[in-house]
Amino acid sequence: MASTGVEATTAGPEPPDEIEAVPVRHYGRWIAAFVVLLVVASVIRSMVTNSRFEWNVVGDYLFDSRILDGLRITIELTIVAMLIGIALGVVLALMRLSANAVLSTVSWIYIWIFRGTPVLVQIIIFFNIAAVYPTIDLGIPFGPSFIHINGNDFITKFVAAMLALGLNEGAYMSEIVRAGIISVDEGQFDAAKAVGMTRGQTMRRIVLPQAMRVIIPPTGNETISMLKYTSLASAIALTELLYSGQLIYDVNYKVIPLLIVVSIWYLVCTTVLSIGQYFLERHYGRGVGGAEDDYGSLFERIRRGVRGQRDELATEDLGPRPSLGKDTGR
Repeated sequence: MASTGVEATTAGPEPPDEIEAVPVRHYGRWIAAFVVLLVVASVIRSMVTNSRFEWNVVGDYLFDSRILDGLRITIELTIVAMLIGIALGVVLALMRLSANAVLSTVSWIYIWIFRGTPVLVQIIIFFNIAAVYPTIDLGIPFGPSFIHINGNDFITKFVAAMLALGLNEGAYMSEIVRAGIISVDEGQFDAAKAVGMTRGQTMRRIVLPQAMRVIIPPTGNETISMLKYTSLASAIALTELLYSGQLIYDVNYKVIPLLIVVSIWYLVCTTVLSIGQYFLERHYGRGVGGAEDDYGSLFERIRRGVRGQRDELATEDLGPRPSLGKDTGR
């Protein structure tokens, strides 16, 4: 009996059973991907084979001088309106955060008015502003005027669209900038005050550089939206991209092909802006954990998805994993 006890003690506990790791089969993903590809292929085939799309007409007018002139005006209007909106948004955000009740109230009322009325209505109002201000006088408030401008000559179609879009954008940008400033920790303000910085220096050197990580993504989205909002200027007959296409199809009645031409140029411009936004977000997201991965563009996400599927297939080909219960020699 004693020898039996010694043998049992020497043998020790039995090793666990071998575990075979089997990769999870994602059949639902592959079925969903196949259905989506089938639908996309059907839509593309119907568009390519449908002669009523008149792709030859699309090719003829894609680089037409009238379309390119309209594209130029659209880009110019987008840039100028966004510059006005960004500059005004920063000022309004600082006014809104000010401890001065007058500045804060005026900023709130401005934002309330411009966010509460449609952009198209504002464009039409500015285009007809000469009806109530036939002469625009610039000078000392409640004092003499030094500059007198004829309203009809000054408020052209481009200026009306620029003012309406820029002033409207300022209301939205002010909220974006305010959100970015609020996102900065209060300790940053206290630290800057402790070293003797003024409020202006604190904003320029400490707060705004840190707030850019929060401000850039929505600003990029606003720029892309602004590019498309410029099409509303067609209501006042400004020959931007959309109205240029309308002028052409009003003559040749090729409505769908001309709208496709316009859509292609909008897609090209928004793609360029999206790429620029991606690199700006990566630049200002440096030093933040996971920020660069979170800012991945559509193409980056597609690349990562394809790589993940490839790794998954490679893992399935490796066969069963080694047993976790075997001695590894350690």
